[in-house]
Amino acid sequence: MKILIVDDDPNMQELVDYNLRLDGHEVSIASSAAEGLTSAREQAPDLILLDVMMPGMDGLEALPVLKRDPKTAHIPVFMLTARGRMGDVERAFAVGADDYITKPFDPAKLSQMVTVKLGRKASRRARSGGRSGPGIGTGLAGAQSGDGR
Repeated sequence: MKILIVDDDPNMQELVDYNLRLDGHEVSIASSAAEGLTSAREQAPDLILLDVMMPGMDGLEALPVLKRDPKTAHIPVFMLTARGRMGDVERAFAVGADDYITKPFDPAKLSQMVTVKLGRKASRRARSGGRSGPGIGTGLAGAQSGDGR
């Protein structure tokens, strides 16, 4: 499955990329929200991991753009961020996030969440004859550890 990481932190990019590739996923990386929007439209990934705090347009500004675009609206988006206050989480879900993971996080938990989400997406696609609809939350929000960067 194809996963797009949108994060401005090269260390985070490397950590997430490494762990997802270990699980057999195809991974691409965008270092800004604007680059992520373009990559999402061009690559049509199966899942997007979107950082909230980035210079310029942040993830919470990019998310509604993704959800309004017919080419990207169906793609599940997990927010991956150091911002863990309840207001931040509520705002992310209000603008279309499928899940919310705070940094630092356990890479094994991230892999589990991605596997659950992509498994559900593949099951829906099989049942609908190849069409993919809106994402279904994993119910694993809050299963991460800590809330720092």
